Amino acid sequence: PAGRGPPLEPGDKPSQSYIALISTAILSSPEKKLLLSDIYQWIMDNYPYFKNKEKSWRNSVRHNLSLNECFVKAGRSDNGKGHFWAIHPANLEDFAKGDYHRRRARR
Repeated sequence: PAGRGPPLEPGDKPSQSYIALISTAILSSPEKKLLLSDIYQWIMDNYPYFKNKEKSWRNSVRHNLSLNECFVKAGRSDNGKGHFWAIHPANLEDFAKGDYHRRRARR
């Protein structure tokens, strides 16, 4: 996975924030948007630490998506079960460069 610092051992907790993990997942998708379940799956696929953990980390993902203005809903899924999540356009350039400092989206 794209990250800074030494490679992680499979059981190591990533040093990135949830904002960074979510953003990297979204940016890795061709459409630059993902469903919540796809964000969870990307995190587990790229950071095995989360596979064996209690599911409480998923609450943190949901919390970050819904409370940080840097993430926006980007339409409903085709089956109507859930919304796609994307990065707010005001944050896209910074996040693409790996700058995940939290700042208010300029709307």
